Amino acid sequence: MRQVDPVPAKNRTDEATDLERRLHTRHRARTTVYITTPGGKKKLCKAVNLSATGVFIETTNLGLRKGQHVELAFAINLGAITKLHRRTAVVAHVSRGGTGLMMEAYSAAARSG
Repeated sequence: MRQVDPVPAKNRTDEATDLERRLHTRHRARTTVYITTPGGKKKLCKAVNLSATGVFIETTNLGLRKGQHVELAFAINLGAITKLHRRTAVVAHVSRGGTGLMMEAYSAAARSG
């Protein structure tokens, strides 16, 4: 006799979906991001989604690995001027489509520098 799973797969909770819970909601974004890798390589990328503490950017062949630190500069268009918002981030994951980054806390020391 074949057993039938009473809970559809899309409604099941498992370890993979538990790991996907985020502290902050992600929002779709099409923001320009300049990324500087640990070796000093600079690349212009596009943010796909963004939250208060993380960002997923479209990347190809940057050679990044989980745990590496990178520098980000977001280009924020304010009409007549463009402002750069700089953050340090840690690589959370790298996939075929891009790189997930966890941004480090914005401290008072960073604001004064």
